[in-house]
Amino acid sequence: MKNNNNLNNLENSINKEKNEEILKIYKIIKPEIKKAIKGYKKAWNKSEKEIFAEIAFCILTPQSKAKNAWSAITTLVENNLLYTGSSSEIVEYLNIVRFKNNKSKYLIELRNLMTKNKKLQPKKILSEIGDTLEKRKWILKNIKGMGLKEASHVLRNLGFGENIAILDRHILRNLKELNIIDNIPKTITEKKYYEIEEKMRNYSKFCKIDMDELDLVLWYKEAGEVFK
Repeated sequence: MKNNNNLNNLENSINKEKNEEILKIYKIIKPEIKKAIKGYKKAWNKSEKEIFAEIAFCILTPQSKAKNAWSAITTLVENNLLYTGSSSEIVEYLNIVRFKNNKSKYLIELRNLMTKNKKLQPKKILSEIGDTLEKRKWILKNIKGMGLKEASHVLRNLGFGENIAILDRHILRNLKELNIIDNIPKTITEKKYYEIEEKMRNYSKFCKIDMDELDLVLWYKEAGEVFK
């Protein structure tokens, strides 16, 4: 009953013009989105090192362009530094992301956290933690340099994005334009994040676009491309 009420309220308050725009974009780029989602789900079958790289990527993304963050990770891998380099060696390759000194240290701490029996085992570690929401809480508590947005980003990129939102500026701007939220908060507390995420879930049901797909549609609307 509650869900029906939420959907009815959405139907009354939604910016219908913006909603139609979202549906139109989704229809056009649906094959590209399906391909991306399929790739995310396959990511969980990758090697421990590749999964570690995906997590490391999301440590570099805060206040930096996603493409720059991934470029830095790729360069670190190519130079055999992501898995073995020191903080002082890694930082030399982080000039294209913000807060490079802190982030180089976070990468070392991540490596230590994800190492068991002298081997990187992020997949094994995450596999032992419950469902997606429990995994996210664990990431938030244990991985330095990640907030809820980054923890959600990691899980989406590893194929667990069906029920969570990556509330970056692109998504928030569109949620406001759609009248899903009243305003874009200057800072998002944990409580506020969950509140907005729930509103996005309701919109996902309303527009019949799955959460992980909706994220890519809203990102595409702002950035003009589908990217990690």
